[in-house]
Amino acid sequence: MVKEPVRILVVGGGYVGMYTALRLQRKLKSELKRGETEIVVITPEPYMTYQPFLPEAAAGNISPRHVVVPLRRVLDQCRVVIGEVESIAHAKRTATFTTLATEEEGTGPVDIVYDELVLAPGSISRTLPVPGLAEYAIGFKTVEEAIGLRNHVIEQMDIASSTRDPAIRDAALTFVFVGGGYAGVEALGELEDMARYAARYYHNIKAEDMKWILVEATGRILPEVGEEMGQYTVRELRRRNIDVRLETRLDSCEDRVAVLSDGSRFPTRTVVWTAGVKPHPVLAASDLPLNERGRLKCTAQLSVEGATHAWAAGDAAAVPDITADEPGKECAPNAQHAVRQAKVLGDNIVATLRERPLQEYRHKYVGSVASLGLHKGVAHVYGRKLKGYPAWFMHRVYHLSRVPTINRKSRVLAEWTLSGLFKREIVSLGSLEHPRAEFELAAGRERPKESS
Repeated sequence: MVKEPVRILVVGGGYVGMYTALRLQRKLKSELKRGETEIVVITPEPYMTYQPFLPEAAAGNISPRHVVVPLRRVLDQCRVVIGEVESIAHAKRTATFTTLATEEEGTGPVDIVYDELVLAPGSISRTLPVPGLAEYAIGFKTVEEAIGLRNHVIEQMDIASSTRDPAIRDAALTFVFVGGGYAGVEALGELEDMARYAARYYHNIKAEDMKWILVEATGRILPEVGEEMGQYTVRELRRRNIDVRLETRLDSCEDRVAVLSDGSRFPTRTVVWTAGVKPHPVLAASDLPLNERGRLKCTAQLSVEGATHAWAAGDAAAVPDITADEPGKECAPNAQHAVRQAKVLGDNIVATLRERPLQEYRHKYVGSVASLGLHKGVAHVYGRKLKGYPAWFMHRVYHLSRVPTINRKSRVLAEWTLSGLFKREIVSLGSLEHPRAEFELAAGRERPKESS
């Protein structure tokens, strides 16, 4: 009899999914070569997005293709399937997924059987029932959203420059960001910096004509860098004439008017929603235990509680922080933990297959860095607080060291070097969102001639 290979199914190709598969690929090299083990990665996109670089990609400091890592190139010993896992029946060791091919074939979802499961689907934007949000807002979690937002901001400046209607001009030059976490503050800081630079090339737009508004429901922003650095960030943003509104919510953005909980109303054509994330829906479509926030209950060994052969880390997992002084505290769902958890998770799966003891995930949070635009930043690392240029430089050095592959590190470093020697790019490639628009217009114009 031919023994079936042990199939390790990795759901998701983000930080945890890619790094875990990469670790398994290296550690199980001999087993993969002999056909004793198979690693299958099911992910919606054929690349991993390095999200800390999204603000710089939106500002044009880094090319969009350099903030993503092609999975098939990196995971050359794995079987990468582009698709969406819809449900998981772990009791039967079965996952149900769809691909682009299943949609074309009309055959419906496909089942895949596995021996070991790694759940790393990441998270999705956490939205609230705000009127007009679904119709007018844009998120900031994907590279497509980052580039779309950059194009949109420059397009609004073009509209404001060419219109003769003061109301349209005012709305076009008003940009509202909701959420004072990393995504919101860094995106706002980088895009405001980019738009301020771009304004010098418009004959009738000054940097002072634009309104940038940051709305945060709590009383502080960037809690990860500490209260003192968070207050400094507020002062720095306000010094740049950015309207920071703490303890304020977005009540509505219907009809392109942002209505805030303090009674303010801002006609605007730009609402960026970065107010948190929530677990991926596939977790609720599984028979695995979840906590009150919808994340998988995990042990310090990164296995799912009460479920053998199931593993999780990153945004999807509630992992106990065994380095914390207070009991019951969980690891923060951020990239700093996700990358390190993936290493331990991969090693523990290998240990399970080889019947060796498992290790616990242990990492004391070292701090955070955040960029506020070119040459501006804040940092709180190993108890030391930095701001301005030193913090910005540390932000770049840290993330350059963390972005996967030498290929991407080299390309990003080359782009930063060139951007320091030449002027910023302020071009909007709006047609990227609708690549067939021009052809459809041309084809539509020709049809009447043919009929006549």
